[in-house]
Amino acid sequence: MTVLILTCEEDLTADMVVSRLHELGVPLVRLDPADLPGDVALSAQYVNGGFEGYLKAGERVVSLSSLRSVWVRRPGTPGAHAPEQSAWLTAESEHALYGMLTSTRARWMNHPVAAAQARCKPWQFRTAHHAGFAVPPTVITSFPSVARQFAVAHQDVVVKSVSGRHPTDPPMVLPTTRISPDVDFAGVAASPTLLQLHICKQADIRLTCVGGQLFAARRKSDPDEVDSRFTENGIWEPTEVPDRIARAVDAYLRAAQLSYGAFDFAEDADRTWWFLECNQGGQFGFIQLDTDQPITEAVASWLATVPPA
Repeated sequence: MTVLILTCEEDLTADMVVSRLHELGVPLVRLDPADLPGDVALSAQYVNGGFEGYLKAGERVVSLSSLRSVWVRRPGTPGAHAPEQSAWLTAESEHALYGMLTSTRARWMNHPVAAAQARCKPWQFRTAHHAGFAVPPTVITSFPSVARQFAVAHQDVVVKSVSGRHPTDPPMVLPTTRISPDVDFAGVAASPTLLQLHICKQADIRLTCVGGQLFAARRKSDPDEVDSRFTENGIWEPTEVPDRIARAVDAYLRAAQLSYGAFDFAEDADRTWWFLECNQGGQFGFIQLDTDQPITEAVASWLATVPPA
């Protein structure tokens, strides 16, 4: 049976897993949905109560009935590479591809429906709280008065993007920014704004979960640091996962119906791990390179497992 990997052409994290699957002798097909239609083609029949379908990527053809797993790693938007692009073509291609794939018995890392829900920050915060994580006080609002009251009450706050997307094109990383309670909050009315208590952290924690296996890494940080993505604080080191965190991770992923999640925490002086987010498609290559943790092996092994009949 075959592993299907949906990702863009330049994806070093996927390259690591592909290499390991080759070592294990597991058949695989890698394609970018952005190449449909074009280098990627598909066909499916629903007749006489049965279903059969095929995907073609370059010179490779795979039967959908032979799929053991689908890894939605970093796929492009269907139709994005077509000579004549349109919203209609994207919708048609997306519905055809993912509709066919969800008709199979393949295991998902992660299912598109679950992944779409898991990307939403408001949903993440509520689910994290109920799972047992410590979640910093947070408000998402388009009322300037509410934003001002929150900032005054907590004094030390940061502002973040709700969606994680930059408002310009091409896309850029929008940094988390520390703000003062006396700033002018009138602009909040122009767009929903996420304000959160600033955690004075002593370390960043990245916890990668692969089908129940936990790989935690810790990196020391400056307590005044706001966004670690823009700083160089040394290497990541392996760290133990507290039992309370392990239970919360299990509860969160079951609620989210995810088989993979990359959790980010801020560790304060009391060694409390504050939940910041869970990226359902987060990178893990940089963690493995620093810590030597076998994350690639875990992902490859999960994908290689044959689904139950």
